[in-house]
Amino acid sequence: MDASLVALLVVSLLCAAAAPAESAARAFFVFGDSLVDNGNNNYLLTTARADAPPYGIDFPTHRATGRFSNGLNIPDIISEHLGAEPALPYLSPELRGDKLLVGANFASAGVGILNDTGVQFVNIIRIGDQLQYFQEYQQKLRALIGDEQATRLVNQALVLITLGGNDFVNNYFLVPMSVRSRQFALPDYVRFIVSEYRKILARLYDLGARRVIVTGTGPLGCVPAELALHSRGGECAAELMRAVDLFNPQLADAVRGLNRDVGADVFVAANTYLANFDYLTSPRRFGFTNVQEACCGQGPYNGVGLCTPASSVCADRGAYAFWDAFHPTERANRVIVDQFMHGGTDYMHPVNLSTILAMDRQQEGL
Repeated sequence: MDASLVALLVVSLLCAAAAPAESAARAFFVFGDSLVDNGNNNYLLTTARADAPPYGIDFPTHRATGRFSNGLNIPDIISEHLGAEPALPYLSPELRGDKLLVGANFASAGVGILNDTGVQFVNIIRIGDQLQYFQEYQQKLRALIGDEQATRLVNQALVLITLGGNDFVNNYFLVPMSVRSRQFALPDYVRFIVSEYRKILARLYDLGARRVIVTGTGPLGCVPAELALHSRGGECAAELMRAVDLFNPQLADAVRGLNRDVGADVFVAANTYLANFDYLTSPRRFGFTNVQEACCGQGPYNGVGLCTPASSVCADRGAYAFWDAFHPTERANRVIVDQFMHGGTDYMHPVNLSTILAMDRQQEGL
């Protein structure tokens, strides 16, 4: 064998031995509401909690963790695809040292785009406070690994933000003649909250976020809580569906506008409405037999009140799309994340998450 080729092979083997077998997973940051909260509200005096059975019945530990699910939620499943452990709740005392390198979940059940959304839950982490905690997190990270590496970790991280649903169900439509419904006609309200959401996303960019998945709202009028209130024959609540039809396209336009402003595809619009509506309209295709009733609850559609130890709980959670009156089962969450990962531009615009991860690996020369 040629001596130069031998030397090249030796160098290659030495480099391979020195490198880790697999690059560390990128950090993951989560902002938003109960769809993505993984336990922050456990540390708060609030009624918006999921820290008691039967929540968590199918979680690996079979214990309630603060996730509004029978098992894993959307961030957990995304973390699986990243090859990482789930980011801890920011308020968890375990979030210190090397755990900071995984990222953090700042989400808090009950919050919305607006500060007056979810006031009935009293003590929740409103989105402005979540962003403040993100700044605080970065200070801790810089103290751990230095300014340059901390900046790189945040810039290369994946960010998920989920807001908007509560601004309708726990604000505008919460009670007849709510303050916001007297202040705004629905189209004007939607324009207002989208403009406020745009400011939140711009602030995330200012704080270093460069890969941000922005979810729209699902079909809010079809959740068991709204069916219990408004439906006689299983039809979705019309006004909430109208709100969603106004909100999602305007949010997608705002995301495109932000990308134009920053000169890069930083923000990815996730069409969670379509991802949810697929299994609601074609349940058997996805293995569901019940897409109207909650697995855990009481009353019509199991959609009245909270999921508690006194509630009826379905035996086959995998057959149900809804876990409680508002939130998907783990199986439904997996369907949604699958579209995040592999869906076409109708689901993820401009590109899906698998493409983002592949592009970034190529750019980093991995």
